Amino acid sequence: MIKVQRVYESSQESGYRILVDRIWPRGVRKEELHFDLWLKNIAPSTSLRKWFGHDPQKWKEFKRSYFKELESKEADIGQIKKHKNAVLLFAAKDTEHNNAVALKEYLESKS
Repeated sequence: MIKVQRVYESSQESGYRILVDRIWPRGVRKEELHFDLWLKNIAPSTSLRKWFGHDPQKWKEFKRSYFKELESKEADIGQIKKHKNAVLLFAAKDTEHNNAVALKEYLESKS
């Protein structure tokens, strides 16, 4: 089972906690964030991230482009799939339109 959680939430989902953002979350010290792995390379490319800008109107196109990028990241995908209870951590304010939600959808479509 794959879950997603915003890094700023006080409650912590149990499982193998993977930070899936390319950039470290603002205002969070590394020793304060409980995480098991930081997979920077699984995050969308900088150009895709900047283009998207968390604009819900671009969500479908963002996912299509991001899924295409994920096709070449088999090793990183494997790092997530080997954990049955993975928690994908993200920093975005928008809890519905972000790379962790898209990544979860991608992983679930491949299993």
